[in-house]
Amino acid sequence: MQDPNQASQNPAEQPANAAATGTTQQPADIGLDAAAAAADTAPENGIDSMPKLEEAVRQAELKAAEHHDAWLRAKAETENVRRRAQEDIAKASKFAAEKFATAMLPVKDSLEAALATENQTVEKMREGVELTLRQLVSAFEGASLVEENPVGQKFDPNRHQAISMIEADAEANTVVTVLQKGYLLNERVIRPAMVMVSKGKSQ
Repeated sequence: MQDPNQASQNPAEQPANAAATGTTQQPADIGLDAAAAAADTAPENGIDSMPKLEEAVRQAELKAAEHHDAWLRAKAETENVRRRAQEDIAKASKFAAEKFATAMLPVKDSLEAALATENQTVEKMREGVELTLRQLVSAFEGASLVEENPVGQKFDPNRHQAISMIEADAEANTVVTVLQKGYLLNERVIRPAMVMVSKGKSQ
């Protein structure tokens, strides 16, 4: 059986033991101290983060302004390119025949000179016509205008216009006579050749 004196003595000994060990602070006091320390540091952390947030916002605004300026410059450049392209198309359409017209001027000069000359012989007239024809052919070549004279070739409905079919000593669908030459401009038919086509050899 426990001694009453010993039991009553234990509570008295506990404060002495606590003082001896240095653990006199209660658990509730420890919790209050921790909360106070957290409260002291929390405002400091919030104050420290504000400049960083403001700097991030400022950098984002600068980037947005930079991208907006780049977009405006790209838009302006696109408008300039479109405007220049429209001007080039208008000029090309307006002056498309300038080169050909320039090449045709000597032809007109030669014809006028021939008509202005009196008492021309047939030989002189022929020489003048041949000269004018050479000038005209040169103008055609400069404009990529090619003559289509398909005698002896196979009939091509894309380039030729058949007027009639005749008996001839040639394979069927062969051009035997050209009534009017055709012309191609950069491989595009601007006038088909008017031709007569063979029916083929009679059996």
